[in-house]
Amino acid sequence: MDIIFRRLATTETEPLIRFLTSENWPFHGTSELDRETVGGWIVEDRFESAGNRTFWIVAGGAAAGLLRLMDLGDQTPLFDLRLRAEDRGRGIGTLAVTWLTRYVFEEFPDARRIEAHTRQDNLAMRRVLRRCGYVKEAHYRDGWPSSGGAVHDAVGYAVLRRDWTSGEVTVPQWNDEPFD
Repeated sequence: MDIIFRRLATTETEPLIRFLTSENWPFHGTSELDRETVGGWIVEDRFESAGNRTFWIVAGGAAAGLLRLMDLGDQTPLFDLRLRAEDRGRGIGTLAVTWLTRYVFEEFPDARRIEAHTRQDNLAMRRVLRRCGYVKEAHYRDGWPSSGGAVHDAVGYAVLRRDWTSGEVTVPQWNDEPFD
């Protein structure tokens, strides 16, 4: 599969709005976006700024997804990954997370770790994170409000630079409470 990651140009306002408003994003806080919301995000520099970078995921010459990196000035950046419904389940998520992990650790030498948060029921994303060396570090009960008032559990994953460099995966100490 021929996948290209291309940085979003600041002149691509209309394609960005069209992409985000033409799909349903079932595992995001707001599953259906409107033009006004996305336009506001653009004005707020959520896509391109000193701490944020956004990339088109291009498959077969068409936009299959969008990858947004956030908090790039911190030691723990985060990311948002959105794939069109017709491109989900094709391995693009794994390719994207593998690419973004390498990109962040190579371009940002102060990044110690990369975090990802998703809903507990987003099993596809959780599988992608595990395949890419990310480890579950947190479980937030009722931590993810979504459209329509529903609240879901959320989970947090991360990959450490030292694990990525060594190819080893270290896990948290889950049984570290020495009290009753």
